[in-house]
Amino acid sequence: MAIQLIVFLPLLAAIVAGFGNRIIGNFPAKIVTTGALFAACALSWPIFLGFVSGANTAEVVPVLTWIVSGDLTFDWALRVDALTAVMLVVVTTVSALVHLYSWGYMDEDPDQPRFFAYLSLFTFAMLMLVTADNLVQMFFGWEGVGLASYLLIGFWFKKPSANAAAIKAFVVNRVGDLGFMLGIFGTFLVFGTVSIPEILEAAPAMAGSTITFAGMRLDTMTILCLLLFVGAMGKSAQLGLHTWLPDAMEGPTPVSALIHAATMVTAGVFMVARLSPMFETSEVALMVVTIVGACTAIFAATVALVQHDIKRVIAYSTCSQLGYMFFAAGVGAYSAAMFHLFTHAFFKALLFLGAGSVIHAMHHEQDMRYYGGLRKQIPLTFWAMMAGTLAITGVGIVGLGGFAGFYSKDAIIEVAFASGTETGQFAFAIGVLAALLTSFYSWRLMFLTFWGTPRWIQSEHIQHSVHKTPEEAGADQTGGYHPHESPMTMLIPLGILSAGAILAGFLFHNQFVEAAEGAAFWAGSVAFDAHLMHAIHEVPLWVKLSSTVAMLTGLSIAYFMYFRGTDRPARLAATFSPLYTFFFNKWYFDELYDRIFVKPAFWFGRLFWKRGDEGTIDRFGPNGIAAVIASGAGVAKRFQSGYLYTYALVMLLGLAAAATWIIVQGAS
Repeated sequence: MAIQLIVFLPLLAAIVAGFGNRIIGNFPAKIVTTGALFAACALSWPIFLGFVSGANTAEVVPVLTWIVSGDLTFDWALRVDALTAVMLVVVTTVSALVHLYSWGYMDEDPDQPRFFAYLSLFTFAMLMLVTADNLVQMFFGWEGVGLASYLLIGFWFKKPSANAAAIKAFVVNRVGDLGFMLGIFGTFLVFGTVSIPEILEAAPAMAGSTITFAGMRLDTMTILCLLLFVGAMGKSAQLGLHTWLPDAMEGPTPVSALIHAATMVTAGVFMVARLSPMFETSEVALMVVTIVGACTAIFAATVALVQHDIKRVIAYSTCSQLGYMFFAAGVGAYSAAMFHLFTHAFFKALLFLGAGSVIHAMHHEQDMRYYGGLRKQIPLTFWAMMAGTLAITGVGIVGLGGFAGFYSKDAIIEVAFASGTETGQFAFAIGVLAALLTSFYSWRLMFLTFWGTPRWIQSEHIQHSVHKTPEEAGADQTGGYHPHESPMTMLIPLGILSAGAILAGFLFHNQFVEAAEGAAFWAGSVAFDAHLMHAIHEVPLWVKLSSTVAMLTGLSIAYFMYFRGTDRPARLAATFSPLYTFFFNKWYFDELYDRIFVKPAFWFGRLFWKRGDEGTIDRFGPNGIAAVIASGAGVAKRFQSGYLYTYALVMLLGLAAAATWIIVQGAS
């Protein structure tokens, strides 16, 4: 019963808030949706802790018979195992806290019931995805989060940039979803079922078999896994299909935390972990996953180095961290990938919501160049952001412990080295370099935001957006805008997530990455390589220290550039102007796609519109027929003059024509 409530309470809340909307008002809509999510969260944690302790075992809870069509038969059923349990606590915890946080952040928005309904609908779709017992049900949730993300990113639909970002996210994800659909179709063709347990049980026997694809005879499992991975690339914003993610920042900040921290962007990682026995049958597919993940990690990290928008820095950071998760899966450490997904949910949601608190304090200004010196103005937000930064940069001491990222990210870097493969060594090197860049851009964000000269005091950019009463203006002796701490509805989620960013790695690392406990925890849900996870402990000391050294190096560079010598970044950008411009423009992916796909699509659209639709179909179709009828009517009306001699002439012409026809017919 608990699992049904967890899944369907958010749907019920979304229906009540969505259809009730302004009829029930803001407060009831917020109470219903937030209460439903906290109830789902409270029911999820005992399930997860039951798997941690070994008290729970995997089960499938049937809901109803869904589709019976020839050989395609499956039920709507909810699968609960260790992998599902991890995702349940991640999704419901972050979503519940985002709901509560939104009470303060969206307090002045006139469409709050609609916003909270969308949040709950998004959560329901994600829960459907992670509890799926078959591929069609997973695809239902997969498309559901796509729809809900479109609605949330474009929530402020009167803002053109928000509409454009929502459309971009929807279209880019459709590209990935095409690959996912083809993968599902191919899997059904090969295995004769869409049941995930049956597919995973039969997958090892298909290793080495071939299938005809695009006129070529290719390895069956490689083709299926690569098609499925294309879907994962779209949802999890991997290199090539990543362009939607930074633009999604146009949505409200709570949406950024929900989509980019724990839910939609992790769907691809979850899918690869769920289908890990399939991926284990194809070395080529795993190699592709590793390389794409590593390249994404370094690409996104380089772009985050030079962004000015605080939310975009964190968004590209998410993209980079997802790269870590994928190359962990690519080397066969699916549990390590899920461990980083688990810890990342806490510290990345914390960073996004912390950034939202900063933006709220700075009257919705997102450019870090207009921040500075905020640690004394908003101290609680500062300490929350500090906890998130310490977690994402992996601060800790080898042999003693540290923050959440220290356990999960270091485990990924070490397991990449321990894998012993060439792609694993490549991923290890990229992972260490990305760790250095992560440390740099994370501390750059902190120094620009919370230390240094308060650049907001005399900033006209800020002042012009602030509407003060005459009393406030008279009391303001500095002539500048004074930031203010966020309300408790926003600070309480920051406090809870801070605890997760500090403790999540320490409390649960055994279940995720320790060989013996991990094998017991993941049994029957994820392909767990106990030998590989044991090899983490046998890597050289310099490998264990590499990520810590990288973290300290990034911190030191950020300190000297943004704390000690604030003129150095501008000089460095001028010295390396081409490289800076290349990174700032996101490697020109948007411009490249605009040239290759968007402009040709518009050209073809205009061609078919002007020459095809208007110039051919309308011209010779409805418009042409109408013109002929109009011309005929114009000629015919001349004979309807009302004069007797006109009608006599017509009758005479008719008789002459009839006589001529009879004579011609008689002669023939």
